[in-house]
Amino acid sequence: MPLPQLTVYRHDRSNRTLITLVGEIDLESAPLVRTALERCLHDGIHTIDVDLAPVTFCDCSGLNAFLYASQRTAEAGGTLGLHHPPPHLGLILDLTGSGFLLPGLPLGHLSPPPEGVPAPTAQAPPYRTVPLAPVFSGDVR
Repeated sequence: MPLPQLTVYRHDRSNRTLITLVGEIDLESAPLVRTALERCLHDGIHTIDVDLAPVTFCDCSGLNAFLYASQRTAEAGGTLGLHHPPPHLGLILDLTGSGFLLPGLPLGHLSPPPEGVPAPTAQAPPYRTVPLAPVFSGDVR
């Protein structure tokens, strides 16, 4: 059995959660990201922080999962913040011009939002005091 390429950790605090993604986000693992973020909304959590520091790879499938989750979270009256994106995700955001759609990202290297669209503010995840324990790992089908 091959090792999972992505592990999802979740730490809830009150009405907010921190999702830490570890590994690679691509066509095979993006459904796992989408499921983890949808599960937060299903559980009534509408403030979701995603720590991307341990992500070693993220392609356009991962970007699509984040954009979808951001839209669904906004529709539910919540916020989704991405924090510490790897440089290659910043490049994808620059190339697609979609960085302004994902709050929480450092704005220094991303393209500015289109005229008339306010730029989101960057914030660090407010907590990480408990050791991480995996919530999901591997494929979701």
